[in-house]
Amino acid sequence: MRLIIFLRMKLNLLWIFIKEAQMSHTFHIPVMGLCYTVDTPLKVAKFGINSVVSIIEDTLIEKMRVYHSKKNNIDYVPITNNDDDYRAKRITGYLNLMNKLIKSEFEKIMEEDILTSKAIKEIVDVFPDDSEIKKLYMQIRQNKDEFDNLELQAKFISLLNPGSIDVNIMTKCDNFTYDKEGQRLPEYYSDAHSALRGYAQSDLESSVVFSAGLNPKLYSYCATFEDFLPDKKGKIKKKIIVKVSDYRSAYIQGKFLAKKGLIVSEFRIESGLNCGGHSFISDGVLLGPVLEEFKLKRDTLRKELIAMCNDYLKQNGKKTVSDNYKIKLSVQGGVGTSQEHNFLIKYYGVDSVGWGSPFLLVPEVTLVDENTRDLLSNSKEEDYYLSNASPLGVKFNNFKLSTSVATIKERISKNRPGSPCVKKYLAFNTEFTEKPICVASREYQSKKIESLKSMNLKPEEFEREFNKVVEKECLCEGLSVGGLITYGIEDKKRPQGVAVCPGPNLAYFKGTFTLKQMIDHIYGRTSLLEKVSRPNMFINEIALNIKYLKNMRIEDIGTKDLVQRFTAYKLTLLTNIQYYKEMVWEYINKPSLLPTNFLIDLYDKERELLAYN
Repeated sequence: MRLIIFLRMKLNLLWIFIKEAQMSHTFHIPVMGLCYTVDTPLKVAKFGINSVVSIIEDTLIEKMRVYHSKKNNIDYVPITNNDDDYRAKRITGYLNLMNKLIKSEFEKIMEEDILTSKAIKEIVDVFPDDSEIKKLYMQIRQNKDEFDNLELQAKFISLLNPGSIDVNIMTKCDNFTYDKEGQRLPEYYSDAHSALRGYAQSDLESSVVFSAGLNPKLYSYCATFEDFLPDKKGKIKKKIIVKVSDYRSAYIQGKFLAKKGLIVSEFRIESGLNCGGHSFISDGVLLGPVLEEFKLKRDTLRKELIAMCNDYLKQNGKKTVSDNYKIKLSVQGGVGTSQEHNFLIKYYGVDSVGWGSPFLLVPEVTLVDENTRDLLSNSKEEDYYLSNASPLGVKFNNFKLSTSVATIKERISKNRPGSPCVKKYLAFNTEFTEKPICVASREYQSKKIESLKSMNLKPEEFEREFNKVVEKECLCEGLSVGGLITYGIEDKKRPQGVAVCPGPNLAYFKGTFTLKQMIDHIYGRTSLLEKVSRPNMFINEIALNIKYLKNMRIEDIGTKDLVQRFTAYKLTLLTNIQYYKEMVWEYINKPSLLPTNFLIDLYDKERELLAYN
């Protein structure tokens, strides 16, 4: 048996040198909130699934490190607020712990006999039916020649790899931090800088996802870490993924990074209105036309960025990026069926599709408290809405039934609007204070409401402005407390309702599911929406844009600039709908890729938009 294992290992190494293992899954699990995917890699990585962890909230990260250390009988050494650079150290410690646990589990599984291992069969079962991994597994089971089988097994093992532990940093969350005396600390200790440093100093070989736009100082800071640059063999240990809403943003951010010697490994394209979390509205530009532009310009962009990057690296005596380096494309936001999943891959050529909100209904995958999951599993379309709840001033997909929304209403009824602000990740406002505070905080809201009272506004004006103030939610606490509840971790200091920010697409999924059920749904082996009437994701996005346009308040479009914006938005939306009308004829007779009623729904939405002035 040991000889077989030895031969298997030798052949395994040979296959790794001959051919680098490629990702066999065509989906990934994006970051969700602060806690919902904070330990998702521990649950899905062994299946080869890539997932993304938010690392900006270091207190939650530290509590997760405590929990998983104790659960796995690993010695835990606290990292306290008194330790220098504690934010970065906590992140490094937690990421290393996850990496260690995942590798250990995976190595044990790989030592098992392929023909009899239940764990290996469970892993193989979730892969696409046409994947090389699944084909090899069937060959191994059917092949009778022992030596041939050893070779097949070596190749099979070389293709099996744990999913990536990717991390997300929202670039806007880069506040300065302060010491105990209230003195501002150097930029080195700012929130996003500390998070990036924590990731960079970890032993992960994965990717950082930058979201919410260009942060020049943060991007420049990346170049100070060797792991983001090619090593002597040209390999990049830590890669950069940039989340964008359009080609222009990708081009600008990609160029900025390239000029620092940093190559983007993937552009992650997200629908503006048909996604979860913060919604970066694109004024009528739809996902299809955005993907079309990437499809047409993808190779040109790749060559230009590699050339820029290598110019910098050569000038600084660094190893260059290969001319054949592949810049991947992925997409997320509103996908809900295998048909949509396959269309995005086959028509637009994306490498991976993000499935986010539906996984909130999969207890094996996401860290959602039982009450919130029950509310989500029985929700209706009207329970999801585009709000102004985020302290960032960016539109935020919200859930009306969340206990966080209920907490806000309760505080208002008690004449105590606003939340205690302890973590201060979203403290940007200096309207009333020299030191920035958060607009969701009790301190800010009390000051702002007093200011409104002094303005002698008409009752209806005061009510409108008052509601704008008190709608803001404490996302630092709300998006993390659900995880603490789930694991029974006490947090007596700050009772806070659970905030959740799924995309509107979640309304079509009812109940809870296993990981296997959700993956079978993604790959078309079953349907979780068999009895559900649901428009295509592109139609849904158009409907969301029309709804947004209609919700523009009459008083808000009273000025010339906003009237022009309204008109431009509508015209852009009509132009984008025309793109779909032209594209659809290529697939009108291929219902396996587009639903047969797609064109009918498209014309219905166009008529609805034309009728609205």
